[in-house]
Parts: sequence; structure tokens; C-alpha cells
Amino acid sequence: MSELVLAPARHGPFPGTLAPEAITAYAAATGDQTVAVLDGRAVPAVFPVILIFEPQEAARADVPEAVWQRIRGGVHGEHDIVIHRPLVPGERLDTSSWISAVRTSRAGTQIVVQFEQVGADGKVAVEQWWTMVLLGLHGVADLGTMPADHRFPHDVRSLGSASQHIDKDVAHRYAEVSGDWAAHHFDIEVARAAGFDFVFTHGLCTMAITTHLLLGVLDVDPDQVRRVAVRFASPTPLDSELTVNAFGISENLFAFEAVANGTTTITHGRLELRA
Repeated sequence: MSELVLAPARHGPFPGTLAPEAITAYAAATGDQTVAVLDGRAVPAVFPVILIFEPQEAARADVPEAVWQRIRGGVHGEHDIVIHRPLVPGERLDTSSWISAVRTSRAGTQIVVQFEQVGADGKVAVEQWWTMVLLGLHGVADLGTMPADHRFPHDVRSLGSASQHIDKDVAHRYAEVSGDWAAHHFDIEVARAAGFDFVFTHGLCTMAITTHLLLGVLDVDPDQVRRVAVRFASPTPLDSELTVNAFGISENLFAFEAVANGTTTITHGRLELRA
């Protein structure tokens, strides 16, 4: 049987705004106590993900229904955000999306949706890459270039750790601000059907929490972040203690991982600050 070749299109732009009231709700949902964020002077580094869910669905529609019927499950495997300049609360940010890469491995097929987020000046302010892993899927032709590598390096130095309790209401608060009401975050039977004996918070919520905890360890504000990238190793259970371990690579480059209830939830974390 011949390989299926995807023919992705560019979608958008979808209008959006870094609304101050949404930033406030997002900070409350993720437990972000960064003074610059609470004072309305800075945008949380992961906040631009709030604007990509409709563009994500538009790009996913370029994968034929026959493909979705062949998979035995799917996960959000990795997420990568590059911020080209400091973001300003209240500014406009319009998002375009497209499938930029496909790779097949023994476990299944990785499909990467790329996002460009453009400010009022017409220049790209943020780029994002959302890597889906479609388990058990084979027979789709490789496409494009995968996102930049962010594997955990061997030669690092420990910089410390920070923790935050993930209470039972985190998923609900995050869903209210993100619009992601996927049932496995709220219904134990749905979570069990997905292979887990617990309900868990959103991966992008975990990414947001680990990022602001890491910035706290480093004592820097989010407007200094140029890139943050993670691999989602396991879901973060509600009512758990999430601990982020920070490591230095070079002056402006850091690695990190996160653990909840003894299980690694984020691995191959990478944070890059502006020079």
C-alpha cells in the first residue's frame, strides 16, 4: 500500500489579543505569583498558547478522517515556544497555523502543527510548535523539518528546585481561561479509558507552571524569555506536588525537568533567555 501524503494548507490569521483580564485569570489558574505579571507589566511566557486552540483545530482538519480512524490513541508529545521580542499586555496578536512536519517512528507518527503569531506591526512576535504523537499510525509520508532539538544535555549544573501544589480545582480554573474542557481532566472514567487511574491537569497548564517556577529559581521576569520547550512525559495528577528541577547549561541557557508524586511529568525542558 502506498504512503499517504498530507497536503497541509495555511490557516488564518485568527485574531487575538493578549487581554489583561485573561492574563490575570491565567496567572490565578496557574498560580503564577510573578510580580511583573501581577502588576500588569509582563505577559507569562506560555500565555500565547491561549490563542492557538482554534488555529490548532483548523490545521488538524488537514489530516484525513481515515487517519484518525487508524490510530489507537494520541498524545500531545512536545511543545516549543519561541518569543522574538517582549510581549505587551493588551497588544494584538493574530495567529496562523499549518502542519509543518511529519515523522514516523516505531511507536507511531509525529505530526507537528506550527503557529505564527503576528503583532500589529506585521512582524512575527511568537512561533510555536505543537507535536502530536498518533500512536500505532504508520503509512504517512515524512514531511518538512522537525522543531529544533531540546534534549537534556549531559554536562549541566544543578541550580535548585521549586514546588507548587496542584490542587483539585486547577484543571477547572485553567479550562475556564483556555477553553479546553477535555473530559479526561474532570471525569475519572474517561481518564481510565485513556489509560490513567487519575484525573490530571492540562499539559500546557503544567508547562506554564513549570516555566514560572523555573523563572522564580532563576530570579528573572518572563519578558526575558526567548524560548521554552518541553516534552510531556506523563500527565500531572490533580492534588499532587509538582517539583521543578533547574539546571544550567550556559549563561542564558537552562535545562529543566518536573516530577509529580514521584513520576516525571516533563522532561527535556529547555529555557533560553535573551542575551
